[in-house]
Amino acid sequence: MDFDGRTVMITGAAGNLGRAVAQAFAQRGANRVLIGHSRASLEKAYGGEDAKTLFAVADLLDQAQVDAAVKASIARFGRIDALANIAGGFRMGETVHAMSDATWDAMIDVNVRTLLHMVHAVVPAMIAQGGGRIVNVGAYSAQKGIAQMGAYVAAKSAVIRLTETLAAELREKNINVNCVLPTIIDTPENRAGMPKADLSRWVAPADLANVIAFLASDDARAIHGAALPVTGLS
Repeated sequence: MDFDGRTVMITGAAGNLGRAVAQAFAQRGANRVLIGHSRASLEKAYGGEDAKTLFAVADLLDQAQVDAAVKASIARFGRIDALANIAGGFRMGETVHAMSDATWDAMIDVNVRTLLHMVHAVVPAMIAQGGGRIVNVGAYSAQKGIAQMGAYVAAKSAVIRLTETLAAELREKNINVNCVLPTIIDTPENRAGMPKADLSRWVAPADLANVIAFLASDDARAIHGAALPVTGLS
């Protein structure tokens, strides 16, 4: 799992999981393209850029901004060997029959449309260079319907189906596409929101990041279209 000389693009890089994924790839020697919604958020998370780190500011809902970020990344490092689609979001509380358009649109936009915009920009470059790896983040809960989580589980279910479809379309192009299905991730926000939860059953961001790094590595070259549950230590 040596990424020396390889370039990994990470969306949602300023978030909790994004930072853990960026650290996992840094430990393995990768060049990192860190995508965030603002330079200030990236600087707060990482300090500054260096010879192996490029900040890319983009609204992932704007295809032109995503295209520009990918173009700048290739200009800097020459290629994109792996894409980690970490950006996403969660919302619950509404029943399906009372769900607002705002909730539906928000969950589809942040979890699905961001992924689509990234693969629109990155896949042609991977095909041209002869291959690559894409790792998406689904959700363990998206494997079935759950009350008051309709928009979220529908969006994350779409991530799983898109992962499988992309894998079927791209495996002959030497591009592996897989996704992880975490349970609750152990973040400060989740701890604050669920103070009485059993944290031993949650997934540490670093552990999930290591699984993502594995799926982006040559060790996972025989894996296509997997939706891999990551459910913690217990």
